[in-house]
Parts: sequence; structure tokens; C-alpha cells
Amino acid sequence: MVLRQTVMFLLLVVLSLPGLIHSFQPLFSFDGSSITHRDITQRAVLRKTAEVCRDIAVSEGRDFSLTIDDSLSGVQVQRACSSTGTSSSLLSTVIFQTSITKMYFSNAKVDVVFALSEEHHFDDETFQGGRDIITTGVSAVKASVKLENFVAGRWTLGRVCHTLQDFYSHSNWVELGNTAPYSTLIRPDQPLENLAGPSTPTCRNCTGGNCDDNLLPELLQQSLLTSGYFNVFSSAKPAGKCSHGGSFDRTSRQDPVGGISKDDIGSSHGSLHLKAADLAVNATMELLEDVRLSVGDKNFLRLMGLSQSSVLCFVIDTTGSMSDDIAEAKRVSFDIIDRKRGTQQEPSAYILVPFNDPGFGPLLVTTDADIFKDSINKLSASGGGDIPELCLSGLQLALTAAPPSSEIFVFTDAPAKDAHLKSTVTALIESTKSAVNFMLTDVLVSRRRRRSLQGPVSRSMSQSDAQLYRDLARASGGQAIEVTKSDLSLATTVIEDSSAGAVVTVFQVVRNPGRPDNFTFTVDGSLRNMTAYVTGDSSLTFSLTSSTGVSQSSSQSSGPLASFTTVGNLRRLSLNTDNQTGSWEITVDSNKPYSVKVTGQSSVNFIFNLVEAHEGAHGDFSLKEGRPLSGGNTSLLVSVTGSDTVKVTEVTLFDSSGPTEVNGSLQSLGSGNFLVTFSGVPAGDFVVRLRGEDSSSTSRSTTSTFQRQASTQIKTSSISVTAQVNNTDVEPGSTISVPFTVATATNGVVNNSATGTFTVRANNDRSYALTTPSTVAIAAGNGGTANGTVTITVPTSAASGTDVTLTIEAENAAATDVNYAVLRFSVAPKVTDIDRPVCQEVSSSSNCPSSSSLCASSQWEFIANFTDGVNGTGIESVTIRQGNGTLNTTTVAGAGGDNITVATYSASCCSQNVELTAVDKVGNVGTCVGQVKQSSTAAPVITAAVNTTSTGGLTLSMSQSLWICAAVSLLWY
Repeated sequence: MVLRQTVMFLLLVVLSLPGLIHSFQPLFSFDGSSITHRDITQRAVLRKTAEVCRDIAVSEGRDFSLTIDDSLSGVQVQRACSSTGTSSSLLSTVIFQTSITKMYFSNAKVDVVFALSEEHHFDDETFQGGRDIITTGVSAVKASVKLENFVAGRWTLGRVCHTLQDFYSHSNWVELGNTAPYSTLIRPDQPLENLAGPSTPTCRNCTGGNCDDNLLPELLQQSLLTSGYFNVFSSAKPAGKCSHGGSFDRTSRQDPVGGISKDDIGSSHGSLHLKAADLAVNATMELLEDVRLSVGDKNFLRLMGLSQSSVLCFVIDTTGSMSDDIAEAKRVSFDIIDRKRGTQQEPSAYILVPFNDPGFGPLLVTTDADIFKDSINKLSASGGGDIPELCLSGLQLALTAAPPSSEIFVFTDAPAKDAHLKSTVTALIESTKSAVNFMLTDVLVSRRRRRSLQGPVSRSMSQSDAQLYRDLARASGGQAIEVTKSDLSLATTVIEDSSAGAVVTVFQVVRNPGRPDNFTFTVDGSLRNMTAYVTGDSSLTFSLTSSTGVSQSSSQSSGPLASFTTVGNLRRLSLNTDNQTGSWEITVDSNKPYSVKVTGQSSVNFIFNLVEAHEGAHGDFSLKEGRPLSGGNTSLLVSVTGSDTVKVTEVTLFDSSGPTEVNGSLQSLGSGNFLVTFSGVPAGDFVVRLRGEDSSSTSRSTTSTFQRQASTQIKTSSISVTAQVNNTDVEPGSTISVPFTVATATNGVVNNSATGTFTVRANNDRSYALTTPSTVAIAAGNGGTANGTVTITVPTSAASGTDVTLTIEAENAAATDVNYAVLRFSVAPKVTDIDRPVCQEVSSSSNCPSSSSLCASSQWEFIANFTDGVNGTGIESVTIRQGNGTLNTTTVAGAGGDNITVATYSASCCSQNVELTAVDKVGNVGTCVGQVKQSSTAAPVITAAVNTTSTGGLTLSMSQSLWICAAVSLLWY
């Protein structure tokens, strides 16, 4: 494969020097034939997700007609997985596609962070080390899912998949004639066998550049496993050993010369590239199946991001004057829950963060609406100390807990006591692309009453206090809505609007300072239920003109184009766009700050991610954290969602506060993905705007021109901040050191002669103890860079699966420019229980008739014992993987001191096979199969009666009897 070392010389962010990548190409392949890590990961996720949906549909008696193969798209899978997914129904695939994107970006990041790690790529015959990385990572994924930390789980999963996929490209598994994955790589309790010894020769010289038969015949005859050695600095390798190969691998110049890599079609064994890629897809699916069995179908689909609805996320001030606000938050959330429960639009999760002074939290993340209801019901308004409250601390928790691209609502009537977190919160907004809406009550006129010896405390939120919230709303694409407490219930319609399915932003602009202006936006045939929001001073006026020339002014609350209501600084317009597709215009007349936002419901949307190029013989890209450098080139990976028939014609960076607009050059990558490059992006605050054509059947016309706009701003900076760590899985009680580098850039390039001092701030969302320098200084002669180190200590009590987000910021001396790096960690204690639960069949008995036509009148029973060993963590759940019967379980102590879980399954004789899955407390999975037998005899030795329940189908339940017998039937996963 492409050989490059991603060495960030002096830790530059935007421009990396030539380096090496020795794996499947991470993101893009420009030869038209090679398969990348992105392709492999996306294919495996789509296929496994479709399989899970198919199995669920079969168990529920529903049809599932989707053909599952490598040609699947996200919209096809999501529509097939939707019980109401007809071709004409609104369907948002943004969450699903964003989740897949995060997984393959994490996958690609391994080639940046772990470029020289043999174990992460199965180089140098490091099979044990590579497997340890996989199995440790899979345990961390399962722990994250157990705590419903799906974002952290996806990030770890992508990284693990990279190492697993590289095995098939870097080893001789394909050359040995294997056509199935090497399952031992995900099963730490099984030995790695037939490994070539450290002194066993494995290769001979390639002949004339042809390496097709450079593996030694005796190696293949003995089915010995090897992998290529790789080193960019030295040609040394053990005598007779294979090399990886390629221009950057110096060992490939040492006898035996050449390599065995299958990274792309031009590699040493490139003729086997497609076979290696196919095996990598199947191996990734096998790993995903292991995760699925451990966490269950519902949580697996949530891990994959398969959801049509966003989360419902509230951050609520609970101090003394907030009684009315809390009551309204309860009312609107309960209404949304009650109306959408059991539908496709039911929120995928519920997040609640209370705050006051001196505290904030605890953070609640749940998929259970009743738990959320109970928690918000318990909120009460009291206390608060001095007037400002810890609003941004609460918001920080919500931003790191919510999935990317979430909609967050903050209720407060007080200034932020923690305004110093503004840049941290802004960094998290830009990193997560979540929109933050502030419901601000009684700005300038509120009186906060608290019990005290001196009586009520009088205060007001000044315009400067409110401006902080307006700035954050603008950066995120949200809104700052200012109303009286008595009118708050009229303004919370924006929460109900956002909870609708498939909401897209068509156009958004902020004018500060204000000035009269005209704005155009495109209404396409796929848009429904369009709404416009105009915020501004009470003196603001506007007019609306449709594509057919019909007009309506703000003096008409109900007219031919819209009906609107006004509450506080918000005008909400419900647009009538029937049969009026095309270009619309809204004219705003105001010299004071205002904003305009136009939304609608449509399946067609897009997501974007900043990427940075790595130059070299074979260039590629990786995810760009932080802000792009002013004056430099900026690249985006843009993915259109919800339609397989769109044609993108234009992507621009648009400065919503001024006339600046930068057009990007588009390169299609297929399947609705585009690499967009912008040259010489000036300083400013930009949003991404996309235009194109859609000929899908959901449009009202044959071909419809459409326009979409991203909510989150892209702000450029002349400061570069880079930080990388060697391990993102951290153990409780450990201290992590995070080195970082700060530099100054001119026209997008680091200024090697620059000097200066920068203020440094580091924060983490878990309030773990950390140390950080307050400043770093670039001294003359240091190449224009300054280095520092942040340390963070994980408490010994930190739960396995906890995610931690660390933000490191650097601000210039004039406090006019800031940039940041965001790093994510997962708490992962060392797993000592690597053994899967063991199954022992006790009995299988039936009175089933020989004629299948009479099967419904008879029952059969299967009994099995599951154990996890004396030193195991214990069986946590037993479920039915296949079968249509009733499962009962109970747990008792065995004679050797270990716990025995007895599973009793009964079913109609029409369903004559069963497969049970047992999961222990760290996620190891064991399964057991049973089938109808004519007769069976077993002697009961123990009887227990504890916590008995009984259910059918795929759920866990309890039983009463324990049977021990010697008959054994095993099937492991």
C-alpha cells in the first residue's frame, strides 16, 4: 500500500510533511480500483446493520426485502430498517452517516497517531501485540456501550477495526489460501497457532520487481503465518524475513528484497488486494457481530447511529427565580415525549444537565423517557448564591455527552459565572457541530428572588451578559430567544419544531451590526413544513416574496405566503410553499442586530468534516481537529445524505456577517461524497453552503434545484495548536501526559521566525484533576513553535467505559485570536477475564409428533447450564439468538464455588432449533445450540427458586430448576 509517515514536523496542523502510510489507504483511493479503510469500514457497518434489521424484522413477522451486499448505501439501509420507510416518507440519514463517518475517521487516524507502531499494523510478525490491541479495544467498546457512551464507543471501534483490517493486507493469511477471517484475532482465550518462529525464514528475493512468488514454498506447505517487516529509518530485519515493501520501506531493500503487502493494487502482492479487502470486510463484520451479541440488537443499532430522530437535550438553570422556566421545560418535554413515544420520531435519547451556583450536574443520559420525566420532575428552583450561575459548565457537559449534530436547549435568566469557558464551549460546538439554543427570560428586567436575611435579591441580565449567549448561539447555528417568563410557553414552539423528523437548514444569516438587506433562498420540491425565524429588535420589519412574485409584509400576521407569531425578539413564520418552488426573497429592514433562519423537513441534507492533506508519493487525508489557518488552503469531505440521486453543483464558504464568499473546487468520490478544496481562505467566520440538483422520486418535480446550509461556523485562525497521544484508552488511577505544540501561521503556513507568548487553557468535561502551563512562549530561534504538556489524572473510581473530552486552547497576547485541540479518551481498566461463558447441555426432550402438520399442538424443552468460571466476572445476561419460544433462567452456586446459570427454553414443536447467547460482565460472549430430540433423561441434583420471571422471544427471563448432566453441546462466538 501507500507508504508514508505522517510526521507532523514541528507539529504543524494544516500542512504535514511527506511521510508514510503502510496500510490500506485510509480514506481515498484515486486509482479507481483500490479499496480503502473507509470503504471496508463502511461496507461492513452497512451490511451488519442491515443483517440486524433483517433479523429483527423476521422475529416480528415483517418483510425485509433489501439485498445485503457491498453496494448498499446508507439511505437504503436506513429506509429498509424503518418500519415505515416507504420511498415517499421523510427520512433523515444524517445521524447514521455521521456515525459511520466518525468510525472511518477514527480508523484513518491510526495511520497518523500510530504510524510507527508495529502492533497497530501487524507488521514485524507482532501477532500477539496486534491481537491485544484488538481485544482490549473491543472490551472498551462494550464498556462504553454499557454506559450508553456511544460516541466514545464509535471512536474506539473505528480504531480497532484499522488494526484488524491491516492483518489481511500485511500478513500471508490470503496467500495461505484462507477464504474466511482469522477468528482467533477477536478471541483472546484462543491460542495463536502456526506462527513462523523468530528465526524461521519466510521469504526469498523478488525477481525483477515481481513478488508474486517470494514467499518460501515450505512456509506455505506448513501453513505458517508471517507478516512483513517495515521500517522507514533502517534496513535491518531478521535474516530471511519478508518485508512489507514499497518505496518508503527500507527493509525491503535488504535481502530478501521486495514485500508482501496487499494495501492497494500497486503493492508487492497487489494482485491479491481485492481478496484481502474482502476478507477485511468479513472480519470487520465478524467483530461487529461479537459486539452485537454482547450489547444486544437495540444498543448495537444505537452504536451504529441508526436513528431517524435526534436527542432531546435540556440544560436548565435551577436557581430561585427559575420556577416558571422549569415548569415550561417540563411541559414541553412531556408533550414531545407523550406525542412521539412509540413512533419513528421518538427521541433517540434524553439528556438533562441542571446547573446553578456553586454546582452543575449531574449529567443524565438515558433512552428511557420515564427516567427523564422523573428526573426533570424532581428539579426545583432554589438557592443560587450570587447572581451569575455556572451555565457554561453545564453546557460543556451536554456538548460532550450529546451525539454530534444535536440540538441543545439552555434555559436561564442569569449571566454566566463561568464566562471564561466561552472559548472551550465554542471549541466543543465547532468539534461536535451541535446547535445551541438559549431560552433567555426577562433580559434586563428580571428580578431574582431568593430567601435571605436581607430579603429578595434584585438583579438583571445586561445586554453584555446576554451577548455571550448570542455569540455562542451564532457560532453553533442556534438562536438566542429573549422573552418574558409569562411568554416563554409561546417561544418553546422552536423546541417542538426541532424535534420533528428530518429538519434541515436551508438558509441562515446573522447581521451584527444590523443593516437593511435582501436575502434569497431556494425552495425545492422535497421540502415540507417550512419555517422561518427572524430575531431582532421590536422595530424590525420584513417582507417576503415567493418564486412566483407574490409578496407579504410583516404588517400581515396571516397572508398568502405565511402566518406568523411574535413573542419577545422572535418572529416565527410558518411558510406556505405549495407549488412555489424556486428562489424566494426575504427583505429585512433594521439597523440593529438581527438573524434570519429558514428550515424545513426533507430527506436531502449533507454533513461536512474538515480534513487535512498529507503530502507525499501517494497523498491522502485525515480528520482535521481545530480551526483552519487563515490565508491557507482548506479541505472538506462533504457527504450528501438522504438521496442517491443528487448532483452537487456548488459548495461555498459564506461569511454570514459580510460579503465574503469562497467557492470550492469539487472532486467526486462516489456515493454522494465530495472532496472540496478552498484556496486562500481569508480570516473570518464562515458557514458551508451547498447547492445542487436532485432527481429523486421524493421531489415534486422531475429535477429540483436545492440549497442547504450547515449550522456550525468555521472560524479561521492564525494560531496552530496540535496535540497527540499514544493511547486513548486510559486506566483508572493513571495520569496521562499530553504534549502539545503552538505555532503562528502566516497565509496558512507556519512562520518559522515568529515569536510571541500565548495564554494556554485546558479543560475536561469530567472535572478530573489536571495541570497545564498558563502560558507558552515562542522564543527566537525555536523555529516558530512553543511546546507544553498537559497532564490529566483519572480517578481510581472512574467507571469502565467513561468518556473524557480534553480541550487545549491557545490565545494570542492581544486576546483576539484563539485555536484549540480536542482529544477524547475512554476509561478502560485492564481486563483480566478473557474467557467466554461455557455452555453445558443438560437435556433436550420433546413429545413432538413426526408429522409437521401437527407441530403446533406439542412443546419441546431444552435445558443448559452456563458458567463463567471461579475467577470470571459472572454471567450478566442470557438471551435467545435464534428460536421462537420462552426462556427462563436462574443462577445458583455450584459445587466448585462458581455460579451456574440454568437456562430452560421451551417452544412449540414447529420451532425445533434454538441458539442461546450468554454474556459475562465484561462482554465476553458464549453461545449454545439445541434442537428437538426424541427422548432425553437427566437427573436433577439442585433445585432453586430465586427471582423468577418468564418472557418469550428475544428477552431474558428467570426459571427455577438446576440440572447437571454430562451431555455437552457447544457453539462459540
